[in-house]
Amino acid sequence: MTFKRTNPLALAVLALLSERPMHPYEMAQTMRERHQEEVIKLNYGSLYTVVETLTRHELITASAVQKAGNRPERTVYAVTGAGTAELHDWLRSLIAEPAREYPRFEAGISMVGLLPPSDALEVVRRREAAVTEQLTALAVLLEKLAGMGLPQLAWIELDYRMAMLRAERAWLSWFATATGEGTVGGYDSWEDRHR
Repeated sequence: MTFKRTNPLALAVLALLSERPMHPYEMAQTMRERHQEEVIKLNYGSLYTVVETLTRHELITASAVQKAGNRPERTVYAVTGAGTAELHDWLRSLIAEPAREYPRFEAGISMVGLLPPSDALEVVRRREAAVTEQLTALAVLLEKLAGMGLPQLAWIELDYRMAMLRAERAWLSWFATATGEGTVGGYDSWEDRHR
């Protein structure tokens, strides 16, 4: 039975356990502290399912059981040699090989001509404002992480997101300007369609 690389949460679990053995609650807590839930969807139900799947594929193993006070027992997991190999291979693949993703925005903008130009302009400007707010919040977060003494490599994915948001905002600004001025290619027929 081959492990399918479909869930980024499994990648995060392998990465966390490559640092040290942990129980699932500690994994989730560590991901939140590192703001990884910003790039990887995290909920406890999914986390336990991923842990079970990784265990079944012998990529991680239960290494200990902890009991503290009145708390329930917690199983601590560790990555196996096969898990480390899978982690490294998966990372190489994710980073080196562009994959087609299907972002919601691209789906919507591909059909923007179905809206009247004034509506399109309004929603694009709203998105531009929302992206600007995200950039501001991300800048504050990056400053906070850097202030905590964390090296850039610890939050490099947030740096990447910042670059992507800047590029998106620049494109949105161009599109809004071109739509507002009527200079976007095909504008005349677009406008005629909605008269």
